[in-house]
Amino acid sequence: MAVIDKDWRKKEDSYWEILKRYPDVSPFIITQLDVQRRGVTYTPAALDLVNPEIHQTRPLGDKLAPDSLLLRDGTSIVTNFTFATSDGTISGRDPYVVDVINGKPFLTDEGKAVQEVIYWERPKFYDKLTSKGHKMGSIVRARPQRFHFDVNHYCHFWDKSGEGCKYCGIGAAGHKYKGTCEEHIDYEEVAEIMQEIVKEKGRYVGFILTGGSVLSGKELLDDELDQYIAALQAVASVFGVKKIPSQVNSTALNERQLRRLYDETCLTSWTSDLEVFDEEIQKWICPGKARLIPFQEWKNRLYKGVEIFGKGQVNTGIVSGVELATPYGFKTEAEAIKRNLETAEELTSHGVGLKHDVWNVVPGSILKNQTTPSLDYYVQITKGFYELNLKYGISTEMDDYRKCSMHANINHDRI
Repeated sequence: MAVIDKDWRKKEDSYWEILKRYPDVSPFIITQLDVQRRGVTYTPAALDLVNPEIHQTRPLGDKLAPDSLLLRDGTSIVTNFTFATSDGTISGRDPYVVDVINGKPFLTDEGKAVQEVIYWERPKFYDKLTSKGHKMGSIVRARPQRFHFDVNHYCHFWDKSGEGCKYCGIGAAGHKYKGTCEEHIDYEEVAEIMQEIVKEKGRYVGFILTGGSVLSGKELLDDELDQYIAALQAVASVFGVKKIPSQVNSTALNERQLRRLYDETCLTSWTSDLEVFDEEIQKWICPGKARLIPFQEWKNRLYKGVEIFGKGQVNTGIVSGVELATPYGFKTEAEAIKRNLETAEELTSHGVGLKHDVWNVVPGSILKNQTTPSLDYYVQITKGFYELNLKYGISTEMDDYRKCSMHANINHDRI
């Protein structure tokens, strides 16, 4: 269980102070950032509002909690990525609490209402079974705007001791899938699930495929590439059109591999995350990635991606805040912001879009005892990334609130 610093509120500006400081940033975005930074838990009354026939759920002790939350403007708070402990703590701070006010669920902090929330609704296909007897909801995940396949459930950067990304709890826990029939997605089941997904007309505007890195093949990442091509072809089997609004978030494929990915599938956009925007800190945080695809080469592959998919159809992102991890990260938030924006401007000047995910201190990760930065830090990154997208004329359409809504700097485009 994470240890809460009882004095943390004295050490940083409050949510309410940040709202006043940044009147040009939506309060919904600031709420999203802070809840994903601090985590969330639920009162018994809030859990009593969960209906598993209506809502997407996940276990919380002996009860069911909402899988994630929506704010009233449609902004998603993806709480299923926080990996919070049962009491909601993830980063040395008190989590937000969802309680019930006048019969409706509300985010609260120290007993004060912050924002009304909506529990994500459950897709109709979730409890249906594939021909192999698996619940479809165990294979595909859904957000209010899109559906999501994990093509590979194990990241092979963890094959070599010490080379996994230090912030990651998924990779650290993924060994149970390695070498099993569950490591890779079943493409026949993907095609079956798609037959059901398309029956829910008007619900989804796109989809994303992602998963752990697969390093094997005739050339590095060839097997990962083949998996994405097969999965995309299975998804596209129900449409009969050449291209579908879609995204793959993969390891940094080379030019030949990217051309295959574009030419042989329905794919319209590609993301490959640098994770950290400073080369030396990235070597420490993501040693496997840095060894096999060095920092500059990763950027070069993103630039090739822009040539192939087009400007506005290639993104990269960071696990924002991890660059401040001790002992080798930046010593101050100001230093980290400066370097993030320098690298971000280089990337956007080459047509690469930006996004950032809020770093959660995952209980199972190597950095499990660290503390995330202030809310002010995250608002500055959000504004800076958004302004650079604008400066270089990079559309956010490929990953905006209609398709994802997780990334605060992209949500800012709604203002």
